[in-house]
Amino acid sequence: MAKLYFSYAAMNAGKSTLLLQAAYNYRERGMDVLLLTSALYRDAEDGQISSRIGISAEATLYTDATDLFSLISEHVGRARLDAIFVDEAQFLTKEQVWQLARAADHLGIPVLAYGLRTDFRGELFEGSAALLAIADSLREVRTICKCGRKATMVVRLGPDGKALTEGDQISIAKSTYVSLCRRHWEEHMGRFPPK
Repeated sequence: MAKLYFSYAAMNAGKSTLLLQAAYNYRERGMDVLLLTSALYRDAEDGQISSRIGISAEATLYTDATDLFSLISEHVGRARLDAIFVDEAQFLTKEQVWQLARAADHLGIPVLAYGLRTDFRGELFEGSAALLAIADSLREVRTICKCGRKATMVVRLGPDGKALTEGDQISIAKSTYVSLCRRHWEEHMGRFPPK
């Protein structure tokens, strides 16, 4: 039985690397995969999933208006499909997460989604919230804070190098993000000590 998987982490934990490695493993065994990634940060119409360690693969771009179940169904009508990999899954809409679940449930295709759990304010992204609610399997990908503890939070730094405490959840501008443990996130956000 196919399942919907969600692997989540803070920034720079290697989510895209894991996705690309898993997709490579499928392809190496003669299986066909569909790679999807968000169009939010793309300048061109061609998609690419890339990792900080220098590996990449072509991917189909999705926006919040993309009907993923239809896209997947059309693909299945043309060719074999053994697995679906979704990068930047935090940018999915709630409905798109359900569409991916339907691809697993009704088309019998495993869906492996990778993304952030929370934004710089410590709040869930819409796609992540839906995935945490309905995915069959959840996996935390770990990275570390500057202190060596597990990093579960992320701060967005402004031009002055200080943590931003306000702003849009999704920022298209090039920003610097730093993964931190909850303790250091609260300190950077000015939430501790309590006022």
